[in-house]
Amino acid sequence: MHILRDKHIVYGVCGSIAAYKAVEVVSQLQQAGALVDVILTERATEFVQPLTFSSLSHRPVYTDLWEPTGQTAARHIELGTQADLIVVAPATATTIARLALGLADDLLSAVVLASTAPLLIAPAMEPHMYQHPATQANLATLRARGAFILEPAIGRLASGAIGIGRFPDLEDILGAIRATLGRQGDLAGRQVVVTAGGTQEPLDPVRYLSNRSSGRMGYALAEEARDRGAQVTLISGPVALRPPYGVQLVPVQTAQEMFIAVQQSIGVADVLIMAAAVADYRVAEPATQKIKKDEDTLTLHLVRNPDILGSLAEAADPGGSHRTVRVGFAAETANLEEYARAKLISKHLDLLVANDVSRPDSGFGTLTNKVLIVHRDGTLEDLPLMTKEEVARCIWDRIRPLLDR
Repeated sequence: MHILRDKHIVYGVCGSIAAYKAVEVVSQLQQAGALVDVILTERATEFVQPLTFSSLSHRPVYTDLWEPTGQTAARHIELGTQADLIVVAPATATTIARLALGLADDLLSAVVLASTAPLLIAPAMEPHMYQHPATQANLATLRARGAFILEPAIGRLASGAIGIGRFPDLEDILGAIRATLGRQGDLAGRQVVVTAGGTQEPLDPVRYLSNRSSGRMGYALAEEARDRGAQVTLISGPVALRPPYGVQLVPVQTAQEMFIAVQQSIGVADVLIMAAAVADYRVAEPATQKIKKDEDTLTLHLVRNPDILGSLAEAADPGGSHRTVRVGFAAETANLEEYARAKLISKHLDLLVANDVSRPDSGFGTLTNKVLIVHRDGTLEDLPLMTKEEVARCIWDRIRPLLDR
């Protein structure tokens, strides 16, 4: 979450039972290096005390525009002008109405009105309140002015009812904050397609052939592109990862399904990154019923799956009005450089990222990766061991200059 480092974020908390969930959001932002100034509305202080937020943000917490010294009243202009982003989460119907009307009768609304920073609002309230025409009209007004609205989740509410109005999950809040901060990044306006995870090739209705890919590298690449302003399509095999906020997820199971999804997405893509571990073979005729262990051995007839990158090789060469930068991955257990160079040439790639998956710290299922980047001109970069998020950042740093050629 390097995009959060040294960013000034004004975080407004309103009088909702969901106010206690904002505590973890502020803690995560601070841990990521953001400078978080928390503003509590008068009613928010009845749910969570200011000391809780100041202990986690390591900064003063503001509550009252009209406190006797007048220092907070003077400070509201500075808070607004210094902010890189203003977040109101949870946002109540009252605060949403106040912001839509342009009122400045409390500290939070005064700071919003005094700022040109982007505004992210995460409503949280009872379903009928959220769906009321007045609330929806106020949200539409704010949206028309450029505010980003993070829709509430559907689930069980404090009242016991189940419906829309639940405070979004922590991952979605943080993802929305990162996406909003990065909307004008160096990939703004670019269309990106990333594949991730392993594919599953059915043997019968119960079993399948697959591999050990966790999908973490591909998901990190998708999130990094989103944080830089790109419109991201993530074509993912089955994984145990949460879909990233703000990314269009296209779930697939087999290599053939991934092949079709890539073909449908590649036309307008500025970048294609094939980080998925696609099965090379599939069973020619999967059994329609569960295979019984009647024999001591089982013979499977396998056939080749389509070569997704290979099928796009002709489109990789310049000559048309649109050229997609193409990046491949190679998971190897030996002769890493040799196989990486050969794959880059045969697939007509711009970059090839190779890693030795036999290493315990750089393979499937790990949080870190040790990669070798091969460039089209033959340049070789041997990167040190890093987290997969750091590797994703390095890869995009190398892709970005290629978009200007």
